[in-house]
Amino acid sequence: LHTQCSQRLLSPRMDLCHVPTAREKGWYLALMAPNVKGPNYAWLDPSRLYCHPQGLQDCVADLLQPFQGDPIDMVAGIDAMGFILGAAAAAALRKGFLAIRKAGHLCVQTLTQPYTDYSGREKVMEVRTDAVSPGLRILLVDQWVETGGTMRAAIQLVERLGGVVAALPPPCPAGVAAICIEDSEGGRWIQERYKCAHCVPPDLQPRFDRHQ
Repeated sequence: LHTQCSQRLLSPRMDLCHVPTAREKGWYLALMAPNVKGPNYAWLDPSRLYCHPQGLQDCVADLLQPFQGDPIDMVAGIDAMGFILGAAAAAALRKGFLAIRKAGHLCVQTLTQPYTDYSGREKVMEVRTDAVSPGLRILLVDQWVETGGTMRAAIQLVERLGGVVAALPPPCPAGVAAICIEDSEGGRWIQERYKCAHCVPPDLQPRFDRHQ
């Protein structure tokens, strides 16, 4: 898989028809594209993965596998790329989808939460107050967890409204899912407290943590 990732990341185009014979967990990570625009951007772009039909399906299936049999009431995705995986996960589970937005976009009553994103910028996110009732079991989905600030703010919003995001130890009624959860201070904080799912095989995790 490491060799395949290295070869595919250097490819300027992708083959949307190619599906490997042995689809081991994470094979679709090779479809992602590296940053070519400089340090103001994320180091890796997963959106190329979403263009591949089988890649997207397998990514969502791997994210949901740890939660098979768990009583999930709703899926929430974080603005903006978390909307893609979150909506796909909600459709697979046949559950509703809640959009957690950057502040200033919702025309209804909202609850807000300030946070610092992976680039160090101070931001505010919001969620409508009528969608989460006390005890609602929510699976939180984002594209990536780097420093953990964005996901932690989303967790705080859900819990302030009385929702449940699978605090450890078990039983765990929902949880947190992302393509990658980096071994950062914030990433560890989340994984130590919540049931989590991600797509990166253990042998590749150190390279993702070093942004290689």
